[in-house]
Amino acid sequence: MFASAFARPVTALAASIAILFAFTSVCAPAFAVGAPQPRAPASWSALESQVAARDAVGGADPRQAFLMRDLFEHDVARRLKVPLADQRVYGMRLEAALDANTLGNLSGEYVVLVDRNPNVQALFIYFRAIPADDWQLIGASPVATGRPGQYDHFITPLGVFEHTPDNMDFRAEGTMNANGIRGYGRHDLRIFDFGWAQGERGWGKGGMSQMRFQMHATDPDKLEPLLGIRHSKGCVRIPAALDRFLDHYGILDAEYQDLVDSGRSLWVLHADRQITPWAGRFIVVVDSARKTRPAWSPAPSSTLRAKMPAGADTAD
Repeated sequence: MFASAFARPVTALAASIAILFAFTSVCAPAFAVGAPQPRAPASWSALESQVAARDAVGGADPRQAFLMRDLFEHDVARRLKVPLADQRVYGMRLEAALDANTLGNLSGEYVVLVDRNPNVQALFIYFRAIPADDWQLIGASPVATGRPGQYDHFITPLGVFEHTPDNMDFRAEGTMNANGIRGYGRHDLRIFDFGWAQGERGWGKGGMSQMRFQMHATDPDKLEPLLGIRHSKGCVRIPAALDRFLDHYGILDAEYQDLVDSGRSLWVLHADRQITPWAGRFIVVVDSARKTRPAWSPAPSSTLRAKMPAGADTAD
């Protein structure tokens, strides 16, 4: 519905691609829920530079794309340790969804995958250098998607959605709503806007209606600890650190960067961003139909759920 078939070409030398085949055969590092890992300032700065580096003709070595795993582990506190077998299964789900939307050859850019299943509620970042490769996991985090059962609450729509400046992003004001909740999270966090989508109504007799589909942070104190269960009005709520990660490295900003390269100045983009050469443009939403919750995607504790404030599922 929102997808179109245009993949970003991989411009690295053939020798680099050959090396990459061996590199991507290694198991991706496992991530766990926890604090970001400390890193010496000098090495941290060097790693950022490597991720954003291009050669003299504007190309980039595809091995750089996998350095984003280290940056993800450093930057994102709420991480999920996804077993290798599940990483592969979700990679195949991603490929099937892209193929169904004439994007089966998409490569050379990051793609965000969300499993809206009530027993999972997780976001994954994937990359592959060329269409012949398998999709490789960069990192995963808990999310919250649409919770049905109340008026104006949609089930988060399935499909492939394009992140385009035609639906310009904006930034959170950080203000409280009537229930004392910062629905978009702290001031200046980015709201990723995917435009209008057909969503399944989660109230009344159901059916389909237009909804504004967004991905954004949530109240850092009252709602972020509840990520991992459905409690949004249809959008995808993500951890604040993940929001900053996607924003700073331009993970979904390929088309925004095209405008910048053409001379446009976009207020929504921070001046200190380190956009990756492998910036993408698609978020893919699937439903794994899992009947039980996997150990690697734990639900919030009953203690945290008991503290859920009134109006928590109406904040966005």
